Amino acid sequence: MKVECGLDDVFEVTTHKLQQGLLLTTVGSDGGYNVMTIGWGLVGRLWREPVFMVAVRPSRHTFQLVEETNVFTVNVPSDGMDATIDFCGTVSGRDHDKIAERGLTALAGRRVRSPILEGCIAHFECSVIGKSRLNPELLSSNVHKTCYASGDYHTLYFGRILSILKDA
Repeated sequence: MKVECGLDDVFEVTTHKLQQGLLLTTVGSDGGYNVMTIGWGLVGRLWREPVFMVAVRPSRHTFQLVEETNVFTVNVPSDGMDATIDFCGTVSGRDHDKIAERGLTALAGRRVRSPILEGCIAHFECSVIGKSRLNPELLSSNVHKTCYASGDYHTLYFGRILSILKDA
């Protein structure tokens, strides 16, 4: 059973698990779901709102879905989901139904159309309140060389956290 909670209740586990990867779920305008592994993100306050900032490259299928619907959910995987984290970070939702192929169960979100994933220990339901495309000219040469050699610069999505859920 999922219950609403505050950021303090899940902040430590969320930032710890981010190092291994969190699962970003999205929904398209056609109602189809996708899940993608993220290893970069920030949780905090911005513009007087609780925000989860995620970075998505324009080449990713997830990018199109967030652009269409302006919602996403960040799911904190439970222990033992390493193979799912790896899979969802290496194949595209354009070519794979990752939720079905990994045997995941998508549950209806409470505040957004994007689903939460059963088996995860915490969930952030977010609505996009801002976005920013990275400007290569403003990045250090080291970041440019190590993270953007292909030129596929992230868009940063600032999601207002509408609800945080955790296992009861």
